[in-house]
Amino acid sequence: MDAAEKYKLWDLEAAEEEANPKRTRLRICSLGLALIGFIFITVSIFREETLTFLKSQSSHGQLTKTGQVKVSFENVRNGTFAPVMKALQWINAPGSISDDKGLFLTNSDDGYEVRSVFDKDFSRTLWKGKSFVYKNANYSVDSLVASPNLEKLLIRTKTVSNWRHSSFGSYFVYSNSTGFQCIGDNLSLAEWSPNSLDIAYVHDNDLYLYSSEESKTVDRITQDGSSQVFNGKPDWVYEEEVMETDRTLWWSPKGDYLAFYKINETQVGEFVIPYYVQEPEDVYSKLKSIKYPKSGTPNPAATVVLYDLKKGKASQVELAASPDLLIETKWVGDRMLLVKSTDRSSDVLTVHLVDAEAKESKVVRKESSNGGWWEITHNTLHVPQDKSKGRASDGYLDVLPVNGFNHLVYFASADDAEPVILTRGAWEIEDGPFSFDQETNNVYFIAAKKASTQRHLYSVSLQNPEKIVDITDTSTSAVYSATFSSGGRFVLISYKGPDVPFQKIVDLKSDEQDVEKEGNIVGKTLYYLTKNEELRRNLASFAIPSKRVQELTLDDGVIANSFEILPNDFDPQKRDHYPVFFYAYGGPNSQQVLETFSVGFLEVVASQLNALVVVVDGRGTGFKGKEFRSLVRDQLGDYEARDQISAAALYASKPFVDADKISLFGWSYGGYLTLKTLERDAGAHFKYGVAVAPVTDWRFYDSVYTERYMHTPQQNIQGYVNSSVHNVTAIAQAKRFLLMHGTGDDNVHFQNSLKVLDMLDLNGIENYDVHVFPDSDHSIRYHNANTIVWDKILNWTKKAYLC
Repeated sequence: MDAAEKYKLWDLEAAEEEANPKRTRLRICSLGLALIGFIFITVSIFREETLTFLKSQSSHGQLTKTGQVKVSFENVRNGTFAPVMKALQWINAPGSISDDKGLFLTNSDDGYEVRSVFDKDFSRTLWKGKSFVYKNANYSVDSLVASPNLEKLLIRTKTVSNWRHSSFGSYFVYSNSTGFQCIGDNLSLAEWSPNSLDIAYVHDNDLYLYSSEESKTVDRITQDGSSQVFNGKPDWVYEEEVMETDRTLWWSPKGDYLAFYKINETQVGEFVIPYYVQEPEDVYSKLKSIKYPKSGTPNPAATVVLYDLKKGKASQVELAASPDLLIETKWVGDRMLLVKSTDRSSDVLTVHLVDAEAKESKVVRKESSNGGWWEITHNTLHVPQDKSKGRASDGYLDVLPVNGFNHLVYFASADDAEPVILTRGAWEIEDGPFSFDQETNNVYFIAAKKASTQRHLYSVSLQNPEKIVDITDTSTSAVYSATFSSGGRFVLISYKGPDVPFQKIVDLKSDEQDVEKEGNIVGKTLYYLTKNEELRRNLASFAIPSKRVQELTLDDGVIANSFEILPNDFDPQKRDHYPVFFYAYGGPNSQQVLETFSVGFLEVVASQLNALVVVVDGRGTGFKGKEFRSLVRDQLGDYEARDQISAAALYASKPFVDADKISLFGWSYGGYLTLKTLERDAGAHFKYGVAVAPVTDWRFYDSVYTERYMHTPQQNIQGYVNSSVHNVTAIAQAKRFLLMHGTGDDNVHFQNSLKVLDMLDLNGIENYDVHVFPDSDHSIRYHNANTIVWDKILNWTKKAYLC
């Protein structure tokens, strides 16, 4: 499940968003939200009431009392409210630790160029244009990665997407001296060695070594790659739930060794997905089979393999404790490899240290989750040995729970069992990013220290633990993200709200400081990357619905983060007037209530439907500590539904709310939570519901995600029964509900919705609507589906509120 993606509610084209950190996002939800259906009570009633409603929506109906224009789908979809946010591709160039020039790669229509944030006159063109000719054939440049010494380029072309993160393509090496070298076609991936000479690549699930110096493949590292054995790249579940990327290979710091996973999914069950509208001339469906481990069924078997380049030999690493899941691998020295693993239910974390030269491993620590679970993270950061700086050994930074809250810790030696605690308190560090400055021993990190709905940039020194320095201005509410140059001197600070976003480059080691503070209170601003002044001007013409972040006190004394968006010209003196549109995601460790800037789908709902919009992060969600989130363990859908119902009751009691027009919408885990809430509520508060691509039975979802929160069905039979969507007669007590799903969903299989439809048929229930999107995956995009799904959510809800 994708917790975020990743997805942004306000971004109808769905993009990954830091508002849902990777570790918090339920991989079930892909990029985006969506819905399905059509509400029908009687055609004549709907027609008459819809016509009445539409008549009121004259040109004057799109203006507020102040004469400003209401937010609509049209101006959201054309990008009127989309801030410009740029990514800076920092380059880890030789010598950057001691002499950090802040080198980065720019990509424009003219090609690719290395520039410096410190020296504006520095420029080095790596590539001109967007295409090239090789053997009289034209190729477009899909991606380009420079070698670490910036002398050669690795170019991918003819890219074909596979799953969420993976693709296939043709790869070329280019340099001014040798011209083009073709590595091969239909490769899964290719990656430079730190030595700038070698390239590891995967073809047909086998791993190869290519020498750019010799212009040829010099070794076939593995021989057993097949449709069921993966070398150096993940299978479906490792890509989706564990690695969150397309590769499982890691070069050692000097390029002497290559570590990779061998994943064998022979024992994993297959799930077949039919595709119906791929080719107009085809009269038969196409079938795609995926090895997909469902809850309680065999997982793929993953092992660590080390390839010694000098010896030209690959050897499997025998880990001291046989793991069920390999969740993170990181070099913490020239020959030392750190490997994290868990049991299949993520109850116990085991950390192994592998000596690549001796081919030996040992367990350096083993930790229980103590009633919670271990999230899969990728934030371990190597801290190199430097005795002159007080670092006697190679160590690493990590995030671990401290008194029930996730905090930054430092293992001074890679084989230490106990860390130095760098931060502590009733707040949590985010999943990253952090940067380590090897010259100053400062660690930079993003945390929800001021408030769980905010993110600020801080630093702490290895020599002075728990003395935290604010880098961004914590006197005002804000959400920031940051990326750092390779030496840690320069930082791209991205302000994401609640006001109009901006981005700036800051020199953290400047002798000067900013006179006027905006964003950062440490360092000197070199320049702004984006200011979004045009967006600010555009906003003046529109009536942006007011948004307020708040805390709600729910039943059982639960204090939950929430925000509400008020419709234009809101009048609290009206009685029984305003509908309430709840949006929910609610997956374990996720977060939707974040003080970011957004004008999108929820604002469209508030403006066009004259409705209050409410989002509540109930129990189970992240950044409020272990006790708040781990309560849902082994019983998904229970406490989450209770909190949505409690919030609905609270709003129903407000005099200006029409208690007969309260609806709930969710996608992926949110779709599941919508159905579970309707089931528990039985029409008492939520009168309408819209569920898109929902899980309906956790036995149907993948083992890696599900068992982290539910254990296996064999261990928790009653929990799986209770957590499934099973009481459809209770759901039917709502006035009407809508169900939508893509038939090509490889993540949350269409099987989930079909199971519920079958139960509805068996129970003679008819007060629902369905829309199926042929061949669309979890993001529902195929053949214009993404436009349709959002239109249906809005229009279906509009008709529901007219009843």
